[in-house]
Amino acid sequence: MRTRLLGILLSLMACVLAALGVPLAAAEAAAEQQHVIIDRIDDAARFAGLAQYAPADGDDVTQLRALRAEVVRYHQVYGIRAGVFSRSGGTLAVSPGGWWSPVAGPHEEAFQEALDGRRSHNPPQVWPWTTDRTLAVASPVVRDGDVVAVVLTESPTGALRARILHRWLLLGAGEAAAMIVAVVAAVRLTGWVLRPVRVLDKATHEIATGRMNARVAAAGGPPELRRLAGSFNEMADHVELSMERQRAFVADASHQLRNPLAALMLRVELLGLELPEGHEEELSGVREEGRRLARVLDDLLGLATAEHARPEAQHTDLVRLALERVHAWRPVAEQRGVALGWEGPPMALGWTDPVGFGSALDAVVDNALKFTPEGEAVRVAVALRADEVAVTVADGGPGLTDEELERIGDRFWRSPRHQNVDGSGLGLSIARTLLSATGGGLEFGAGESAGLRVTLTAPRHIEV
Repeated sequence: MRTRLLGILLSLMACVLAALGVPLAAAEAAAEQQHVIIDRIDDAARFAGLAQYAPADGDDVTQLRALRAEVVRYHQVYGIRAGVFSRSGGTLAVSPGGWWSPVAGPHEEAFQEALDGRRSHNPPQVWPWTTDRTLAVASPVVRDGDVVAVVLTESPTGALRARILHRWLLLGAGEAAAMIVAVVAAVRLTGWVLRPVRVLDKATHEIATGRMNARVAAAGGPPELRRLAGSFNEMADHVELSMERQRAFVADASHQLRNPLAALMLRVELLGLELPEGHEEELSGVREEGRRLARVLDDLLGLATAEHARPEAQHTDLVRLALERVHAWRPVAEQRGVALGWEGPPMALGWTDPVGFGSALDAVVDNALKFTPEGEAVRVAVALRADEVAVTVADGGPGLTDEELERIGDRFWRSPRHQNVDGSGLGLSIARTLLSATGGGLEFGAGESAGLRVTLTAPRHIEV
């Protein structure tokens, strides 16, 4: 976001500087050229004054010799071509010698304007890259109200182009300095504006990942963003309070219902002693429903405890942890006739809560053993990924359909095909809650040939 905002601000500043700099550069070039033209007009006017009384037939009289000497001297000193020409194009005085005839030369238009009694118009603008262009200025020589001759000067533009380029370099340096100031100001402005946004984004991410106590610290920035930060903190307080009340209600309800349930089951047992024979099946069903209700209450209490817990992640060898849980579950697997094995590298370090990860792995392994028929196998595999450690439990059960894979892990959800298997539908939800508390996760997928693959993940690196 900072890059995009900086790009927009700097683009606008570049457009403003270009809109100001380009016309200013053109005005600088025009001003330099106009200064040269005015100077040449003055020179042409002086030559016109000298040529006003020179004989038009070209006789080498004193006045004509003085005019020619002035023209030659002018060219020698300034390097500017100059000439005085009669109306027919004849040469009265010219330097250097052999200069072109104005009647058919490139400055014919300027010569014709002077013959009409006007000074020539401004020539085309000279730019630093127009190396082949010269400046021609023509002025009429008037005697008794008639134009009797024309003074024409042709100036090289090397010095003019150099001055224009020098002005442009100064202008470019000024614009570069202004751009640097604009960059520094834009960086500071975007930092000032976006600092509360970054803090707000970080706090939002922490809350989204389960750290409900995260809040937006007081920071600078625009008043609107400071008010937004305060409103965000108030909202987070209300959300956390609501979730705390919800967890407390679930925990209290599950805890308070256990005692009446225990008393109810005791009364059922006492009634069972007094019932006549033939009612054992109904009594067994009541007992089973009571035990199932007790398991649901225990799982609800476990889920509330898991959601309320705030464990600290530790650098844990998940291979060692997985081996411990495999050895702990192996007697249960042998009793059910299921082969429980494992595979993985010698060591796989990840950041997680060992107790929470072990409890989640217990829930997944227990679920896998429930649905794996006798004679099949359950495999626990540990693998290193780019940014996380994955512990995969693959069972040999009937598996789930694509629609069921989308719902697995939801609270109280169980496949309609597995309603006769013991469980409350909360085990995988508890496992996911335990893992997400330290940045991990739970993934579900179909097995290679059959069954279900459940993958528990833990990050290899922790965010500071």
